[in-house]
Amino acid sequence: MASLRDLGLSEYEARAYRSLLRTGATTAKELSRASDVPMGRIYDVLNSLEQHSLVRSQAASRPKKYVAVEPDMALDRLLESKRRELDEKAEQYEAVVDDLSDELETAEPVQGQFWTAAVGTDESVDLLLERLAAADDSLVMVVGTPSAQFDLGEVGDLVTEELATALDRGVEVSVLMSPDLVTSLPESVGERYLDSLADHPQFTVRTSPKLSGTFNLIDDVEVCIEVPNPLDPGEAFAMIDLKDPEFSADIRSMFDPRWEAAEPLSLSSSASGE
Repeated sequence: MASLRDLGLSEYEARAYRSLLRTGATTAKELSRASDVPMGRIYDVLNSLEQHSLVRSQAASRPKKYVAVEPDMALDRLLESKRRELDEKAEQYEAVVDDLSDELETAEPVQGQFWTAAVGTDESVDLLLERLAAADDSLVMVVGTPSAQFDLGEVGDLVTEELATALDRGVEVSVLMSPDLVTSLPESVGERYLDSLADHPQFTVRTSPKLSGTFNLIDDVEVCIEVPNPLDPGEAFAMIDLKDPEFSADIRSMFDPRWEAAEPLSLSSSASGE
C-alpha cells in the first residue's frame, strides 16, 4: 500500500501531515495530540515539513499555527525532491564508474587461448554486443548469410548502435557482405545503416561473392562466430567467441585478399534499391 514514507517522509512526518489535512490550521500542541507525535518531537517534525514545503506557518499568531499545503502540490514537491535525489545518486554512481574504469583496466591483454559460447538468441546477442563494445582498434564483420545482426528488429538496432559507439571512440569498422545478401535486405535496413554509419570516415562496406557464414574479427586477436538457427537462418542460435591471436592472424590473412578484391558498396544506392 502506498505511503508518504515511500516519498521520503518519516513516520512522524507522515502522521503530522495527514493530521494537519484533517484538523486545518492548528498549533503544535494540538497537532501533537491529534497525530500521536510526541510533544518532544513535534517542533522538529514541523520544521522538517516546512523545509519540504509541505506545511506553512503563521508566525504572527500566538501560539504559532500551522497549515498543510494542498495534497496535489505536496505530492508534486515530494516527487520533485525524489527526482533530484535520484539524479544526484546517478551522478555519484557515474563518478564511481569513471574512477573504477581506470582502476580496473586489465594490466595485460590475454595472450593465450580463451573461448566461450552462448546458446540461445538472447544470450548470443548479449555476448555479441559485449564483444563489439570491447573493441579498441578495429572491427571486421563478415556477413555471408542472413544474420540477426542485419535484421530489421531490435537486434539490428542494437548492433547498429554499438557500431556507431565504436566509431565514435576511434574504432575502424569494415563490413564485407555477400552481394546476394545485399539485394535481399529490405530497403529500411540500408536506410538505417546509411543514416547511422555510412558518413563516418572509418566505416567501410564492400561486397564479395561466395561468402558463407557470419563472424566478427575484433582487434585482430578475437573472433566472434555466429551459429545460425537451422530452422530460421535470420536468428542467432549460438555465438562462439574465441580469443586467440594466432588463430585471429590466420583469419586476417584470409580476409585481407578478399577485402582488397571486393567491390565498394554504395549504401545510398543500396538503400534506394538501385
